[in-house]
Amino acid sequence: MNQQVSMVTLGVGDLAESRRFYSEGLGWTPLLDLDEIVFYQVGMGLALALFPLSDLAADTGTPATPGTPFTLAHNVGSPAEVDAAVTRAREAGASVLKEPQRAAFGGYHAYFADPDGHRWEVCHNPGWSVAEDGTVKLTAVDPES
Repeated sequence: MNQQVSMVTLGVGDLAESRRFYSEGLGWTPLLDLDEIVFYQVGMGLALALFPLSDLAADTGTPATPGTPFTLAHNVGSPAEVDAAVTRAREAGASVLKEPQRAAFGGYHAYFADPDGHRWEVCHNPGWSVAEDGTVKLTAVDPES
């Protein structure tokens, strides 16, 4: 099996509110926007879908509830970009869970939750890079530097 994730689907309580949050609030451009689902290109070969919770429950045959037991992450190029992303998310209606601050791993990060409680980390990690082919490279960073 090919080791990759090609789509992350978030179950949302109100598709119109989530569409507004991601499109207008965060400034993301939909890849495909239908009445019942919205797709965003979020990386090389990776899409994020917003899908109503009731439809997700029906599709999977199991109950679906708001929020997630995991965190999605958006890595940016500087601490200032973390600050700007959190400001934009807050203005769009996000609940800031952790204000921007230095992280134990030597970077700078913050957490917010979208209108459905999906948790996002916005992070500047000086040891994070992405090659032209999309391969992620992680190197240890001295937290004291």
